[in-house]
Amino acid sequence: MIFTPEFINSTIPFQEYPRPQFMRKSYFNLNGLWQYAITKSEQFPQDYDGTIVVPYSPESFSSTVMRQPKADEFLIYRRFFSLEKGFNKGRVLLNTGACDQVCKIYLNGKFIGSHEGGYLPFTFDITFALNDKDNELVYIVQDDASSEIYGRGKQSYNRGGIWYTATSGIWQTVWLESVPEKFVKSVKLTPDFNSKTLLVECDSEEEVSITVLAEKGVKIKQKTVGKRALINVENCLPWSPESPNLYPVILKTEHDEVKSYFGLRSYSTHDINGVKYFAVNNKPTFHNGLLDQGYWPDGIYTPPSNKAMYEEIKAVKDMGFNMLRKHIKIEPYLWYYYCDILGVLVWQDMINGGGKYSWLRIHLCPFIDMHINDKNYKGMKRANPVSREWFLKEAEGLINAHYNCVSLCLYTPFNEAWGQFDAVRVWKILKQMDGTRLYDHASGWQDKGGGDVCSKHIYFRKVKMKNDKKRVLALTEFGGYSYALKGHTFTQKEFGYKGFKSEKELQDAYLSLYRNEIIPAIKEAGLCATVYTQICDVEDEINGLFTYDRILKVEADAVKAVNAETYKAFEQRVNGQKN
Repeated sequence: MIFTPEFINSTIPFQEYPRPQFMRKSYFNLNGLWQYAITKSEQFPQDYDGTIVVPYSPESFSSTVMRQPKADEFLIYRRFFSLEKGFNKGRVLLNTGACDQVCKIYLNGKFIGSHEGGYLPFTFDITFALNDKDNELVYIVQDDASSEIYGRGKQSYNRGGIWYTATSGIWQTVWLESVPEKFVKSVKLTPDFNSKTLLVECDSEEEVSITVLAEKGVKIKQKTVGKRALINVENCLPWSPESPNLYPVILKTEHDEVKSYFGLRSYSTHDINGVKYFAVNNKPTFHNGLLDQGYWPDGIYTPPSNKAMYEEIKAVKDMGFNMLRKHIKIEPYLWYYYCDILGVLVWQDMINGGGKYSWLRIHLCPFIDMHINDKNYKGMKRANPVSREWFLKEAEGLINAHYNCVSLCLYTPFNEAWGQFDAVRVWKILKQMDGTRLYDHASGWQDKGGGDVCSKHIYFRKVKMKNDKKRVLALTEFGGYSYALKGHTFTQKEFGYKGFKSEKELQDAYLSLYRNEIIPAIKEAGLCATVYTQICDVEDEINGLFTYDRILKVEADAVKAVNAETYKAFEQRVNGQKN
């Protein structure tokens, strides 16, 4: 089956349906102009400061506000809406893609609910407060980007280098849908490649009739027994980066209907002659990717459009990469959908938090290979037990929200010791939540011997590696080669790991890095994955293959050619072939 993205040409941003894995016909988009106020009180203001374009954070140019609320201030949104007659089928649900960081929501003066955390979607039933005609919707938001409790990613009030502009408030789509009184609340899809089955688990008060649209028009139908159904999907072709086959799944009850999709695939590790390899559908697979921060010059956390998001992923695939490491950020559902349909593997980082990081620990210790006890909560800036509890809560929320994502193959709980604690214990907890994915328990350093990956970051020395034998050997960050393309920089400041003076110098160095260091590491040490830093420049950081405004600094064909050489070297290694 072919899934194609659809883009709507509209002055209101992000009009496309935002949740392709759980889709209903009912849809009312609330993006666009809202009123806003930045105040010292969470009381409804008498007057608003102006208008803001949702879903762009007020710090961004695209929001038209370009102002950063302080930690002790409140960001208040308001808009009015009316629903067409017949929209309400029994219940009306308010969906928010993401709002950073803590928000309270009111409809027509009635309190709807509150949400904590800046990265995950949330839903409230607003039926009891809904008017027949005019409705007043208010979000009251407070955000502290320096909080030790909540995940913050790379946001900083003191941006510079690898830390970027802090963002506040709504930064993903806000929308309404209507459901009957009894409706399907969620669905969990677990494909099993080896048995060619699909386990469907529904949260529904009514019996669910399931239809899978397979190859050659075959319709596979089954009803749930209780809340589960195990479906034979041998008529579905496997999903892989080379062949991203996806199939619609239709869920029907007496009163409700939801559409989803799945891909038949498995992620595992395999041992070949004492060397561990990543495998997709039991086939050894080299994960060849880029670090993806997910920042944009005008929208910061939010892209200019869904089309821009799709085109960036497609450009990566067209250059021969088969993986993106989503770095310390969670994207809208559509980003993962585009990876599903294009065949791009996703490594998903969890969101770092904790107290202010020690320069000694995160900058010096790694380069002298000094590993510190991550049970020392004070030293790791996780002394507050609420902070540790919140990390696990957010991690569980991420896993639940993206369980059905086909391309998501690996989770990274901790990166470079930023707020790391009990990494082995955390990995085991997360593995219990989702055993279908792989885990890089501590990316870069502070390795505690857990997870599926022996994870290395190498920037200031040549890539020389030794196989771990117990885990897959992966170079999870490297490169960082920088070049400031004139007219396409964010500031006059330039941050990178190794600078070059021209596009030709940059490209020559990049190709040499792969041919003289990466490919030999594949052949000699069994290197199985690489994550080059990075897909594009971000603010002061100019070490992207693309500029911040998405101009390619190197020749796409040259990158594609060296990627082909990399895959060939891996195949030769797996097959035991010599040069």
